[in-house]
Amino acid sequence: MLKAVILFAVGLVLLIKGGDWFVDGASGFAHRFHVPELLIGATVVSIGTTLPEVMVSSTSAVMGHSEIAYGNAIGSIICNTALIAALTMAIQPPKVNRKEIVLPVCFFFSAAALWSVVAYTSGNFSRLLGIVLLAIFATYMTVLIVQAVKASKAERSLAAGATSPSEAGTATELTEAGTAGGADSADDQEPVWKLLVMLVLGAACIAFGADLLVDNGTIIAHEMGVPESVIALTFVALGTSLPELVTAITSLVKKCGALSLGNIIGANLFNLVLVSGLSITLRPFSIPVEKTIAGMNASLVVDTPLMLLVMLIMTIPPLIAGKMRRWQGILLLALYAAFCTFQFVGVPFAAV
Repeated sequence: MLKAVILFAVGLVLLIKGGDWFVDGASGFAHRFHVPELLIGATVVSIGTTLPEVMVSSTSAVMGHSEIAYGNAIGSIICNTALIAALTMAIQPPKVNRKEIVLPVCFFFSAAALWSVVAYTSGNFSRLLGIVLLAIFATYMTVLIVQAVKASKAERSLAAGATSPSEAGTATELTEAGTAGGADSADDQEPVWKLLVMLVLGAACIAFGADLLVDNGTIIAHEMGVPESVIALTFVALGTSLPELVTAITSLVKKCGALSLGNIIGANLFNLVLVSGLSITLRPFSIPVEKTIAGMNASLVVDTPLMLLVMLIMTIPPLIAGKMRRWQGILLLALYAAFCTFQFVGVPFAAV
């Protein structure tokens, strides 16, 4: 028991410090290469924080535990949106550039539409679907990279436009002043290799810390006599979303709200196309039936509709107004509380 408590604490420290390094590295890259924080959050940070889901779902699929592979993807999307993003919005609603959020949102709902059609028509996820989902992931990453390259070229061209001697002289003076001062933009001063080390080391600490936290938290729960169902719905289900939670909290502390939002949207898309796509490709499976409501699979009545609903609540207002609202966070937290209550208690007409 003592060993489990110590390892649990070590896992927590690794998560916090890893999140700190990861956000610093991602923000450093964004500032150095003049890439929007939301774009960095939707790619590099999202892939790093989705690693636990990838490992858990892929291993579960290969071992034949389809209920874990299936539930991990949808459950993580609901948790990321209705708990983690909701906390960010309720505490400090970030402003959002609509142009930067359109692409990941469109990709997510396109993939979600495909996922839903297959789920409601056949309930069987074939290897072909897995390959298509992975192709959507590859396409999304390609489009993001192309956009980033174009934006970088445009910015360099704009900078090169200062051709007059006075403009060039002013630019030189400003550059020298910035270098001499050394305190105006600390991230721009960091060498690329150091930022890369921070990203890699941060991701490793997050993944390893989440493992320690989940494994030893489960041991502690067993020792304290907590029921298996409670362990599965807390430590295991929430465990793979801990990196997103730590990254969101760290981003809030460092006033990088856009980075946190980009991470959530990107992580949700990756859960659907990368995590699910890889799991289905490795070992196709059918939607598990653990509960029924009025004779229907509870997952199709509650989980999938809720996944779509919470994403709509999170993304529609910023697409219209360009910023998040505190009421979104409060509403999402209420929905998450209701979802957890249903999972723990069930409803009178639900049968296991």
